[in-house]
Amino acid sequence: MKKGITKFLVFCIITPLILIACAAPEPARIDESDQQSKVAFIYNGPIGDLGWIFAHEQGRKYLQEQMPQIQAAYIESVPEGPEAERVIRDYAVNDYDLIFTTTHGFGDATHAVAKDFPNVYFEHNTGYDIAPNVSTYFGRMYQSRFLTGIVAGSMTESNIIGYVAAFPIPQVVRGINGFAMGVQTVNPDAKVVVVWTQTWFDPVIEREAAESLVNAGADVIAQHQNSAEAQKVAEDYGVWGIGYNTDMSTYAPNASLTSAIWHWGIYYVQEAQAVLEGKWESKRYWGGLEDGIIDIAPLSERVPQEVAERVEEWRKRIIESDWDVFDGPLYDQNRNLVLVEGDRFSDEYLLNEMDWFIFGIVGEAGTPPPPVDQ
Repeated sequence: MKKGITKFLVFCIITPLILIACAAPEPARIDESDQQSKVAFIYNGPIGDLGWIFAHEQGRKYLQEQMPQIQAAYIESVPEGPEAERVIRDYAVNDYDLIFTTTHGFGDATHAVAKDFPNVYFEHNTGYDIAPNVSTYFGRMYQSRFLTGIVAGSMTESNIIGYVAAFPIPQVVRGINGFAMGVQTVNPDAKVVVVWTQTWFDPVIEREAAESLVNAGADVIAQHQNSAEAQKVAEDYGVWGIGYNTDMSTYAPNASLTSAIWHWGIYYVQEAQAVLEGKWESKRYWGGLEDGIIDIAPLSERVPQEVAERVEEWRKRIIESDWDVFDGPLYDQNRNLVLVEGDRFSDEYLLNEMDWFIFGIVGEAGTPPPPVDQ
């Protein structure tokens, strides 16, 4: 089952930034003087989820603010499957120039409509298949996770850090591994304990998972979930919290240390501008800290200055040097060496096959690659 989910949710990218892989059709420019120029956003959840959809909605609003000549419409809580295709097709029929479909499960529907509307541009979030008028886009969130891990590892006193996580798939596992590597950078004695919820958005289940981690001794709670419930648990129980998707300090003002966050608006403006200028091209995009599409929220005033300085040093190293989070040496949960110093996993491997945990994580994921000779 896990392999099936993995194949469904991951996408293939082979460069760290942008790879042009298909020739786009003759561009249909958006007329900057046309107040009816239109861009659409299709969400699979409510804009008030405080997480994934909320982050995309903030991106849409940013686009609207930066480019008021464009009408940026949206529809929320669209189910995957036939209903998604109907909604996407309706926007295409109604002369929308650029359509963003913001979840992996909209992939089939996106491509089905794109085939029938070659002069409309489509952007599929977290997808892996492109076409002459379809791009995919995502971000290297594991880099932000690494930075938040440094904060968590510096602040824990129990050396037990809880992590409420949705599904054991590469998208989630990459983030947990990146987080754990940040923790180990400053505190090799700390353990990251993972509880799977098997849901993206279920506040009740997320709360129960977070409470179980606090009861097990965790004094920091991180998450890969779409609600802020795990952070609210941290607030209620007087432990630290590390949020995700958006700055969750509003919902846990005393607990929140920082959050790993998305800035989708940067990409949305870039793509809309490309259409305006007749320069849109089909590509696979996987940007990182250097692009600004990912970041961390402002650190809490409770985070010591030396920790903040350490975070900034590592941020600069990621952005300004050739080093990245998953450069070797890398060890699996049993402390077997699986990547030697000087080696680096390919983007394709990170996106499709990293469904196993590194050393320092307590929980079950997948099977790591065989150990290498030491």
